Amino acid sequence: MVSSEQGLRKRPAPARRTEGERRRRQALADHATGHVPGEGPVPARVAKVDRFRVVVYLCAAANSDIAGPREECLAYAGSFGWQIVDVVEDRVGLLPPEGREGLARAVELVEERKAGAVLTPWRSMISTIAQEYDEVARSVEKAGGFLHVMGADRARPHTPC
Repeated sequence: MVSSEQGLRKRPAPARRTEGERRRRQALADHATGHVPGEGPVPARVAKVDRFRVVVYLCAAANSDIAGPREECLAYAGSFGWQIVDVVEDRVGLLPPEGREGLARAVELVEERKAGAVLTPWRSMISTIAQEYDEVARSVEKAGGFLHVMGADRARPHTPC
């Protein structure tokens, strides 16, 4: 069956909020940031809420193309409104995680509070060995952040680390 309504779709109606609804929503937002409404201006530390910051980590063999996974990570972070602090790439192939300078740099950015998480497209970019992966995840958590893997490992054209 063919629908002829596709061309007739209306745009969503703009939100129409009363002044009372706007004040209530502002009060909820103020309360969520720790500001008590009616007690002076919003403190400077609350006036601007920063975006969550992440460092993108990619690892592959020297001759592989990781432009696709890089773009996927950038788009993924953008869909959540995350700010990308740095994109760190290791081109060392099958070295264990403790031997990779890029991974150490990504964890260092979390330790320095420049990023709150390490984002990677696949678990295998950290390690294919569960124990090594868990060690890296623990080190990122000790640094005050978390390790975020975008998706489950699947067939892909790059060589895992």
